[in-house]
Amino acid sequence: MDINEILRIYPKTRPFLDARVEKIYAAEYKKNRDGESAASSIAQRLESWMHNKVAQTNALNDFSLFNTLEIGAGTLNQIPFESIYGNYDIVEPMSFLFRDSQFLSRVRNHFSDISEAPLKIKYNRIISVAVLEHVEDLPQLVQKSIKHLTKGGVFACGIPSEGGLLWGLAWRLSTGLEFRIRTGLDYGNLMRHEHLNEAWEIEKVLQYFFKDVTIKRFGFGKHFSLYSYIECRNPIAT
Repeated sequence: MDINEILRIYPKTRPFLDARVEKIYAAEYKKNRDGESAASSIAQRLESWMHNKVAQTNALNDFSLFNTLEIGAGTLNQIPFESIYGNYDIVEPMSFLFRDSQFLSRVRNHFSDISEAPLKIKYNRIISVAVLEHVEDLPQLVQKSIKHLTKGGVFACGIPSEGGLLWGLAWRLSTGLEFRIRTGLDYGNLMRHEHLNEAWEIEKVLQYFFKDVTIKRFGFGKHFSLYSYIECRNPIAT
């Protein structure tokens, strides 16, 4: 699909969420992020590949301390992987996910939306893990992020290989099956509600906004990988 066709489909509309799933949505979301079930615990171990890749991301400058903005920080489960010290700000609309976190003291500023961040605040690193697949208006989020990047800064993300064969089989036979057995409900309904963007769409959007985009896979290719790490530098003026 041509990039202009991709850009025209945004913002996307979030599909209908079954009322029975909606009733338990908040509790299930936190349970999944905390790795409380067997399947989500295994998933978190696998997801550590993304966390480690993102944590190793450095901006191309000489600062020993970095300003970092994490988009979609969730339960703050990226922070334990971080070895780069400096100011750490987060964007997370669901504050119930992190308000009891032991890592909250590491956070300087919390924003419910990136639009709340003053433009005078610039970041050497803007990062996210398993977030961009959820975003309704991905191009807008990337554009807003670029406004906060320092010269030489990096936009880096880890994403599931949504739309790929292996990823589809993996969640259906693990978290999806466990959810069905435990609740009697369709996890696919929740996934369609949550995962709006496939991996190839995210890659195309990022390649449109940045000159230098590096992609690494946890696996082989788009259909036989579970996750992708995308590192973006040198924004293109649009």
